Amino acid sequence: MTQINIQFTRFSAFYSPLISTISGGFLKEEGFEPSHSIAPAGKSAIDALLDGSAHVVQSALSQGLSSLEKGEAPAAVHFAQINEKDGFFITGREPEPQFSWDMLRGKKVLVDHGGQPLAMFKFGCHKMGLDYEAIESVDAGNSAAMDTAFRAGDGDYIHQQGPAPQQLEHDGAGHVVAAVGEAIGPCGFSSLAATREWLESDMAKSFMRAYRKTRAYINETPAAEIAAAEASFFPEIAPEVLTETIGFYQKLGCWTPHVEITQAAYEVTLDVFAHVGRLKTRHAYDKVCAPPPS
Repeated sequence: MTQINIQFTRFSAFYSPLISTISGGFLKEEGFEPSHSIAPAGKSAIDALLDGSAHVVQSALSQGLSSLEKGEAPAAVHFAQINEKDGFFITGREPEPQFSWDMLRGKKVLVDHGGQPLAMFKFGCHKMGLDYEAIESVDAGNSAAMDTAFRAGDGDYIHQQGPAPQQLEHDGAGHVVAAVGEAIGPCGFSSLAATREWLESDMAKSFMRAYRKTRAYINETPAAEIAAAEASFFPEIAPEVLTETIGFYQKLGCWTPHVEITQAAYEVTLDVFAHVGRLKTRHAYDKVCAPPPS
């Protein structure tokens, strides 16, 4: 067996297409012994590519765009999508079946202030006709600190990635009222990245065979079966919560069967970062993305 090292920037059920390459046995079928890690706080998973401790990482197109905005050539290239929609939710204190984004106006919202989640949230507000400045946006810290603050009574709403909102609902501590992905639609949200040199290797081609099989599996397999296979990765999450989260992402269309990062999805990502003032130039697709190894 050949060791393959995978690093995640964030680790949640949202990244099931990559997690399932391991939990579904697809990498083992290609002769790999997979190992995974999570990027340390304050460090980019791209660093793991550069120091050789990871072969492939979960990242985002914004990483390449940030380098280009500094006048630097990106150190890695994004070669396949993981999620083609935003995977964050808005959770309130009470059920609101008639929720509209305008209901956030004047309310205290614990917003994830990570670079991409915040940009996407602001763009979601824009798409839904809400001025972001009209809400009381609060930076309560990292994901765990945000969750703790909301459970302690801070804020009217909270903005989180699954399965945290579904766990809040399960615990009776909140009610999911909206998905940011529904507001924005398809975009280049999260992706697989590697060095251009690695993408030329036989290892990359084998990895891609496994990943293509996983994309089919993640769309065709019942959520409960995927959740059961992934359960050991999420010991703190109730099985039914994990199932619900995976099922929602399947229905939302985050995990489209195609693996390519499309030009259309890339252009929406440019729209998002231009909207929040983080792009001076609409950088060419091939400066950030490459086709999957075949």
